[in-house]
Amino acid sequence: MIVARGLTKTIGSKKILNGVDLEIAPGEFVTCFGPNGAGKSTTLKILALLSKPSGGQVLIEGQDVRGNGTTLRRKIGMISHNSFLYDNLTARENLEFYGRMYEVPDLKRRITQLLDEVGLSFATGDPVYSFSRGMQQRLSIARALVHNPPILLMDEPYTGLDEMAKGVLNTILSQLAQSKHTVFLITHDFDQGLEQSDQALILVDGRIAYTCNPRRLQREEFRRRYLELVGGVK
Repeated sequence: MIVARGLTKTIGSKKILNGVDLEIAPGEFVTCFGPNGAGKSTTLKILALLSKPSGGQVLIEGQDVRGNGTTLRRKIGMISHNSFLYDNLTARENLEFYGRMYEVPDLKRRITQLLDEVGLSFATGDPVYSFSRGMQQRLSIARALVHNPPILLMDEPYTGLDEMAKGVLNTILSQLAQSKHTVFLITHDFDQGLEQSDQALILVDGRIAYTCNPRRLQREEFRRRYLELVGGVK
């Protein structure tokens, strides 16, 4: 589903990525760990087609993203620190905006379904500026899923979530794993990150230093390997 070959990213004199090679199969759940500054968010932005690499190649479903960005971007949903919501619009209006942009069929039904799934049916007509941080994050999850993308990319999605929002996200991730969506997750949380993962990566100094199937490895062993690679800094 996703192939990255020799990705590099340089800003000024600073090299952020130094040859990232990555393959994610259709329906695979991949979690990326690494210390701050390792290049995790940069990698995700490149895979989300929000940033261009300085070198290397990205393929989505076998298609080079160069020249096909507009079409391929429709296959991707993204959850990050930025909610990408419009504060002055209501919850429903935000989802209508993105749904129309992606030409979602039967949009009214889809919006009602998503607002129910993220526990925001009671706030359908309320403006986003009146939402708590947790409510905004829940709506952001719905926004990322409104067009039912086959690929979901997430950058520290648990940051700032209240307990209800964490439960909503865990339920949705479990559903996505069962429905064979392709997921790429960045997190610092070993327990949450390894729960659904088919493949776990450790990114250090702009390069993938370790990869494994976490279901064949005890979490304490993975934690020990992580600390060895990053020098004890998490």
